Amino acid sequence: MRRDHICHWAGIRLMSGLLSPDGTEYGLSEADMEASYATVKSMAEQIEADVILLRERQEAGGRVRDYLVRKRVGDNDFLEVRVAVVGNVDAGKSTLLGVLTHGELDNGRGFARQKLFRHKHEIESGRTSSVGNDILGFDSEGNVVNKPDSHGGSLEWTKICEKSTKVITFIDLAGHEKYLKTTVFGMTGHLPDFCMLMVGSNAGIVGMTKEHLGLALALNVPVFVVVTKIDMCPANILQETLKLLQRLLKSPGCRKIPVLVQSKDDVIVTASNFSSERMCPIFQISNVTGENLDLLKMFLNLLSPRTSYREEEPAEFQIDDTYSVPGVGTVVSGTTLRGLIKLNDTLLLGPDPLGNFLSIAVKSIHRKRMPVKEVRGGQTASFALKKIKRSSIRKGMVMVSPRLNPQASWEFEAEILVLHHPTTISPRYQAMVHCGSIRQTATILSMDKDCLRTGDKATVHFRFIKTPEYLHIDQRLVFREGRTKAVGTITKLLQTTNNSPMNSKPQQIKMQSTKKGPLAKREEGGPSGGPAVGAPPPGDEACSLGTVQPALSSGLQAQMATDLGQFGVLFKHKPLSQCLYPKQQRQDKAVYQLGHSLQKL
Repeated sequence: MRRDHICHWAGIRLMSGLLSPDGTEYGLSEADMEASYATVKSMAEQIEADVILLRERQEAGGRVRDYLVRKRVGDNDFLEVRVAVVGNVDAGKSTLLGVLTHGELDNGRGFARQKLFRHKHEIESGRTSSVGNDILGFDSEGNVVNKPDSHGGSLEWTKICEKSTKVITFIDLAGHEKYLKTTVFGMTGHLPDFCMLMVGSNAGIVGMTKEHLGLALALNVPVFVVVTKIDMCPANILQETLKLLQRLLKSPGCRKIPVLVQSKDDVIVTASNFSSERMCPIFQISNVTGENLDLLKMFLNLLSPRTSYREEEPAEFQIDDTYSVPGVGTVVSGTTLRGLIKLNDTLLLGPDPLGNFLSIAVKSIHRKRMPVKEVRGGQTASFALKKIKRSSIRKGMVMVSPRLNPQASWEFEAEILVLHHPTTISPRYQAMVHCGSIRQTATILSMDKDCLRTGDKATVHFRFIKTPEYLHIDQRLVFREGRTKAVGTITKLLQTTNNSPMNSKPQQIKMQSTKKGPLAKREEGGPSGGPAVGAPPPGDEACSLGTVQPALSSGLQAQMATDLGQFGVLFKHKPLSQCLYPKQQRQDKAVYQLGHSLQKL
């Protein structure tokens, strides 16, 4: 047993005094077993890990002990595992999370789920419409540390994280078909390690259950199933639901090995083989009686992140939400994809609508509402940024290290598989592309087949219709429009923008009219001594109108000058957001200039 190997193990099993089928004894003696445990513990101490006894059982004249070896984390650090919660509407997703995180059983009438909803209409309808987050903390012994506030019943995330060595982040997604785009964004943008598929035992496999399962399989996210409401379901209906569920998991599209979890032994076996194997655990629980909830908590405690990250890689952070906090400023939240981000680091934020990246500084970092000095790859965090407005940031943007020299792409090629389409897909077809936290409509420019139908594979050339995006080779994407769904992988980036950090001033080219005669004079001076058509308002002489194609007629140039002057495309010394005119002044000038321009044209 080597010291440097122990940190890679999920667990260690020590056996003593067991009998083989022919009656011979094998395993360790009692003294050897205790000595082996002491050896393992000393080795774990050297790599700063804890050895936790999971179970001890009697077998054929001897004992078997299973230990969990978990590496210790710093005082303000913890292991984070993200679990997406999906399933059909009314399957009990929010109710289960309320029971797990708040430690109180449901009353059968929606008591537990009320604590998770964010909007008034969610409370009234009982249906989740937005991406919700909640956490479940475990200490080094595997005990749940969530203790809700005795007055309001709210969770203090800071206290949970301080006591925890491992935190499960639940991503509560919508089950209704109307909110499918929100669910797809949660699955792609929040990068879950695992997926918990909820099935109501009384309703069975209906509605969006298969859609969500197919989405998880397409994104290569391991799935485990939780069958709820077993306290109110007749035994024959429950067995029928389990039979249909096992048949679905064994089908050619899934090729999973379903395992009904009914004891702690089953939990340990499935947890140790869950990530790498095709095993799919099935839990049967009740949120009202609490039946089998302890098995589910034990399973969650044994889960470990699927991906390892290296700190020496250049930092990259994807943004999935933005906020404006009074007294703090602009705050962005998302997931650190790789590298290490520290307080006061300078990163590049983008791409903007022109494909440029802006240099910004990190003012403060919060992780699970707790202030920290740094975040690593695989961790979710929130950043307060200096000197930038929320309106200039959108979901899908990234913050990257300047070492990456990032470039935004308008077009890309991808290998896609059409999961479902009612007719055929041909060039110029448009649909929504979900890729990480990116959510934008793209057009198919060309493909290596004449048309695509359900089940077809092809190499497709896409182009975004609104703004360029920051993409990676081998990044997974979901192509969706109505009932049409396709999944794929990016194989090539095309038409990248040549950009550098927007610290230097952009080149300013003044608009000059080529018209002759009285009209040109009036345009230069404006009617009755007023401002020129397309010129910036008084006091904003530094506002430039950018480059206009020389082949345009003078009338069109004047009209473009009017439009560009209204929106202030480039500003000499100020950011884009400060280049816009005050609202009333902008409206009055736009009406005046447009009317005058149309008369002269």
